[in-house]
Formats: sequence, C-alpha cells, structure tokens
Amino acid sequence: MKMDKVAGSGNDEFYTPTYAVKPILKYVRPKSTIWCPFDDERSHFVKELRKDGHTVIPTHIFEGIDFFNCNVPECDYIISNPPYSKKTEVLQQLFDIGRPFAMLLGVVGLFESQRRFEMFANNDFEVLYFNRRVAYFKDYGEQKPSLNPPFSSVYLCSKMLPKQIMFEEVDRTKEAA
Repeated sequence: MKMDKVAGSGNDEFYTPTYAVKPILKYVRPKSTIWCPFDDERSHFVKELRKDGHTVIPTHIFEGIDFFNCNVPECDYIISNPPYSKKTEVLQQLFDIGRPFAMLLGVVGLFESQRRFEMFANNDFEVLYFNRRVAYFKDYGEQKPSLNPPFSSVYLCSKMLPKQIMFEEVDRTKEAA
C-alpha cells in the first residue's frame, strides 16, 4: 500500500520504531530541551530522548494541541515524525520558526513539488539517510509493522548535522520492546 494513498485517506498516524529514533540522538547536544509536536507520552521519540537525558515536551493534535496554531514552547530542538499528508506545511512552519529540527519523512517525492523545491532552495537543510527502510506501526500495544514501505525514510534536518548529507546505519534486529 502506498503511503500517499494511506495518508490521503486521512489516516496519517504512523508511529516510529525505536531503531529509527536512535540515529538522531548523537546530533542532539546533551541535556537539551526538545519539543516533539506530533507525539504523546507513548512515543519512542519521547522515551528515547528522555532516556538520553533530555527534557521533552510532547504535544499532539489528539490532545488538542495543533502544531499550526499553538505557541512554540521554549526548546533547543524540534524532533518528530510529522503527518505525511502535511509534510510541506510542517516543513515550511519549521523553517519559519527557525529552531534546529529533525523530521523523519519518506524520501519518495520529497523534492518533487515546486513548492518544496522553492522552500529547500531558500533554506539551509541537511539530510540523514539510513541503510535500511523504516517499518512504521499503527498500534503501540503490538508494535508490529503495519507498513513495510517501498521507500526509504530520512531525517530532514535544519541546523543539526555537521554536513548537508550524512549516512547512518540502523539495526532493526535490536528493536526494544
């Protein structure tokens, strides 16, 4: 099933496994404050960032906090997996906010719209590629992959990585329960 068809159905809620959170941790300064604007307390972003010693502010639309209509909390970084169908709007908002960020996104089509082309041409950004695809899941209770996408995921970042394009290995066999 293609992500754009799933996302187009209004079903944008796909969760990130732990192994896909770990690669970004090494690029976050110690004891930082991180806003996770598309996450609740169950999120592996929230859990792994806290385990790494950071203060995390999780917010989610299901809790009544709309990323596009809220006050940006005081934070050093913004890190999450945004709704697929709103990636363009999310990225533009993040560039406008101006804080360092890392968003986990599917790479297919990421650079193919005129609007995103112009946005990327006018903003500094970095990309963190993985050696494996990310298998997202739909249920925190089971955490079984709901979708083995036919595309790779990347972190699209701003003001976080030391080089514009970087590569990290992920180990899907060591996924924490």
